[in-house]
Amino acid sequence: MKQAEVRFYSELNDFVAPWRRGRATAYTFEVSGSVKDLIEALGVPHTEVDLVLANGESVNFSYRVKNDDRISVYPPFEAMDISALVRLRPQPLRGLRFVADGHLGGWRHICGWLGSTPSITVTMRTRNWLAFQPTNDGFC
Repeated sequence: MKQAEVRFYSELNDFVAPWRRGRATAYTFEVSGSVKDLIEALGVPHTEVDLVLANGESVNFSYRVKNDDRISVYPPFEAMDISALVRLRPQPLRGLRFVADGHLGGWRHICGWLGSTPSITVTMRTRNWLAFQPTNDGFC
């Protein structure tokens, strides 16, 4: 059996089992798969991940996990520019946008009153809408 050490950071801990939260834990495997497969096998959607380090080096989702690897998985960064490190997509995930269903359209006005103008407001009528839009993430 092969083994890798995996740690999830910040809000990604919401997706993993309680005993894996906030610490590095062992992940045992027989056949080496991609780091994307490992992340999703542990319950974290890969769309929530902005940076993956394998043994301290930034890697993409196709990286093959090896025996004794140390894998660190990070959500989008708020206060640091990590564009030079990211290997998962052309740009980091952040660039927050406000997305609302039709019945939440009033939130756009409330945000405006509070001095926070959302960069985009989208009204969705069906789940199929996201299938035809250039988005990284979407929830219905």
